[in-house]
Amino acid sequence: MKNTKARDNSGDDWKTPDWFYDKLNEKYHFDFDPCPYQADFDGLAPECIWGRSNFINPPYSRALKEKFILRAVEESKKGNLCVMLLPVSTSTRIFHEVILPNASSIEFVRGRLHFEQRNEEGKFVSKGAGQHDSMVVVFQKKLDK
Repeated sequence: MKNTKARDNSGDDWKTPDWFYDKLNEKYHFDFDPCPYQADFDGLAPECIWGRSNFINPPYSRALKEKFILRAVEESKKGNLCVMLLPVSTSTRIFHEVILPNASSIEFVRGRLHFEQRNEEGKFVSKGAGQHDSMVVVFQKKLDK
């Protein structure tokens, strides 16, 4: 499978606004993004080695989003920091059974983010606010006391 993310310009391939990413990067100092905009690689492949501090804005299609959440939890248990930008879905199984028990923090974003895509001229444009509210979920191995 060439690109597990299955992103395309009409659905799952949206860029995080620079100002929002920069704010998170200033705090967490990312060294890897397994879901970069318009990348042609598989961030879920077993041979894909994630960094020590990962920014993950996964595709929002359910199956792919859940796979990235599960991988982020797995990576955090190895000692890697995983910061995810996710749509708010607090009534779902994945939220209650995976995110809540494993997240070291959850922050709800005030207002809706304006994700971006490249237009025909190659310039980034926003098509308005996203369809969902957003949350920043941090998975980080809990230190034993």
